[in-house]
This record gives sequence, C-alpha cells and structure tokens, in this order.
Amino acid sequence: MIRKAKAVWHGTGRAGSGQLTSDSGVLDGTPYSFKTRFETEKGTNPEELIAAAHAGCFTMALAFGLQAAGLNPTELSTEAAVTLDPDGQGFKISKSALTLRGKVPNLDDADFARIAGEAEKNCPVSKVLNAAITLDAKLV
Repeated sequence: MIRKAKAVWHGTGRAGSGQLTSDSGVLDGTPYSFKTRFETEKGTNPEELIAAAHAGCFTMALAFGLQAAGLNPTELSTEAAVTLDPDGQGFKISKSALTLRGKVPNLDDADFARIAGEAEKNCPVSKVLNAAITLDAKLV
C-alpha cells in the first residue's frame, strides 16, 4: 500500500506559502505557510498533520488490540500533541504526547494501560517517529 500527498510552495520560507493536496482529496490545496506553522494564521502545518496521523493510527491500533482481546470499546478519544523544538539552525519534532480517554466495558485500568501501551508501540506512525512518545491512558 502506498499513500501520497503533494506539497507546492511559492516564494521564500518566511514570506512564501504553499498548498498541500492528498490523493484522497481530504487535503485539496490546503494552505500552509510560516504563519500557519509558527503563528496563528488559518491553515495547517506539518506538525499538526503528524499529530493527526499519530492520534488516528494509535487509536485504530488500539481498537484492533481491544477487539483481539474480545472487547468492544464504546469510545476511544486520543489527542496527540507534537512538540517542535529548535535544533541547531533548524527544528526537530522532539515529542509526541498521546492523551487517551476510553470507554471500554468489562476492562480494568491495568489491562487498558497494557493494551494501550502495546498499541502505541505497534502503531506504524509511532514506529516512524524519531521522537519521545508518552502515553497517558485512562478509562472514563
């Protein structure tokens, strides 16, 4: 399986701007720029997209892990907070903090934490990130 996205950029790093488009069409000329990345202008940025990918990948991996354990979650809600830190002349993604809240009947906190930990380690996005990953998993 291969998934594709395309970035087109015009201008300099600070004053320029670009658009992101994905093959699925979910991103279709979605704007990104210095201001959407480092300020508050409307648009997206690479770190936000990585956070969305990590949250989505991990949550789906967890759903499969719970299913394999014979459990049926009512709801799994994950937020991924990606940290961008200075690194020499540039930047690096140093951390992805996953915050999970789940409603899973017939599951105790210890087993939930164990299954969630396995999902985090086996999620393909977790495997590709060269960053510290933390997980705060709680049943609600």
